[in-house]
Amino acid sequence: MTTPEVVTVPVVEEEIDAVSFDEHGLVPAVVQDAGDGAVLMLGYMDREALVRTLSTGRSWFWSRSRQEYWCKGETSGDRQWVRDVRYDCDADAVLVVVEQEGRGACHTGNRSCFYRSFGGPVPA
Repeated sequence: MTTPEVVTVPVVEEEIDAVSFDEHGLVPAVVQDAGDGAVLMLGYMDREALVRTLSTGRSWFWSRSRQEYWCKGETSGDRQWVRDVRYDCDADAVLVVVEQEGRGACHTGNRSCFYRSFGGPVPA
């Protein structure tokens, strides 16, 4: 399997400054599959994680539980290759469009972290 092309996004300080990070310095980051538009996961980024994501072409997050940075897939091999990064109209959420490598985005082994439905069957 060939490694996907690395796509970086220019880091423009004025755009980073426009993002409304919360009182903990974090912004929610929705990760979407570039191929079919599926929502894969939700993570949190601080300023540094956002800059790392833009400048490296890989998705970086801040772990609220471990209090450390993590690059998606470094442990699991299920890497995310950035294709586009956007921020919403209120600048209080980020959308990271990725090419997902491996089994999927969820640490459970599912393709998406959003594999359960309210009122639906309980997954095995």
